[in-house]
Amino acid sequence: MDNKSFIFITFQKEGIHRYPAAAESPELATGDWLDVSFLASPHRHIFHFRIEMEVFHDNRDVEFIQFKRIVENWYSQGTLKLDYKSCEMMARELHSNLFSNWPDRDYVVEVSEDGENGCRIYFPKESVRL
Repeated sequence: MDNKSFIFITFQKEGIHRYPAAAESPELATGDWLDVSFLASPHRHIFHFRIEMEVFHDNRDVEFIQFKRIVENWYSQGTLKLDYKSCEMMARELHSNLFSNWPDRDYVVEVSEDGENGCRIYFPKESVRL
């Protein structure tokens, strides 16, 4: 198998979201030490993002400082109002924007709440449906 090269960027953004099902689901609103029903209310996080983008040569066909500036600019409108979006939903939405701007590349997108818990999704270019 041939090697693949990736660059990566990281950034953080304040956001507010909620998980409405947490108040009603018996698996989440347990009434004991596992209870997370509080997640149904709007709550704040510092969302941590890490994006890995496939590049095709060692002189970086995409300069990562410019890449970071462009992506951060997508999130420049103050606090993110995420409503019900999970880390996974945010990662998929971010990938859609990435692929629209830099198609035909593999990506890995991580989104975490406060750098503690989150998701990591690998998006191979072959899986993108146009």
